[in-house]
Amino acid sequence: MHRAPTRRYRTVGRSASLFRSFLVEQTDPDRFYTELADDTISLITRHEPLDGRVVLDVGAGSEYFGRRFATGGARYVAVDLDIDALGTGPSRGAVVGRGEQLPIGDASVDIIMANNVMEHVPRPGVVGDEMMRVVRPGGLVFISYTAWASPWGGHETSPWHWRGGAYAARRYEQVHGHPPKNVYGESMFPTTVAGGLRWARAQKGAWLVEAAPRYHPDWADSVLRVPLVREVLSWNLMMVLRRA
Repeated sequence: MHRAPTRRYRTVGRSASLFRSFLVEQTDPDRFYTELADDTISLITRHEPLDGRVVLDVGAGSEYFGRRFATGGARYVAVDLDIDALGTGPSRGAVVGRGEQLPIGDASVDIIMANNVMEHVPRPGVVGDEMMRVVRPGGLVFISYTAWASPWGGHETSPWHWRGGAYAARRYEQVHGHPPKNVYGESMFPTTVAGGLRWARAQKGAWLVEAAPRYHPDWADSVLRVPLVREVLSWNLMMVLRRA
């Protein structure tokens, strides 16, 4: 029987620390991705221990997560389309593949996660369904992604994405002399909080055990109950599901 976490973790101090780390993503990626990996581990282990668990990271994108999860005792496997992004960290394995068609057998992993992936795929619900397919009964699904209408929804083109993704991309290229890394309509899409919650609550073979604005203190969770407002203020939606 899995119990809801009782230890308070999402505090104001944590939010401030993550924001400071976020500001140095480009200049100090070691700090940023290591702290993000550690935060992800803390959020997951409130529901499920890592030791001995097979953890599949969809759209891994960085070897930092592999290092931290392996240190925590997990058997970490990374999946990413970009073979260079898989790196050479001490993960237990790496697989080149798409989130929409994971090259992994049914019910074969204990924990599956996707950090900041759903905003980069045209059909996030398909990726979510694949995640549900490969996690074992009783296993954990962790999803976290940036909402399009949030202040960072356009990533490096923010906040001009509020005037439209195409406009934001053109402006970025005019200012910087090169296109943005995240191309609207190709590698970045307008995800919504409402869409993610709707998908999670529609799962017949799993239940939603936690949904929250990831980077906010826990007392800000009520923002998810307010349509439209949540699209802007939640910033990043975190969902934790348990497969039946």
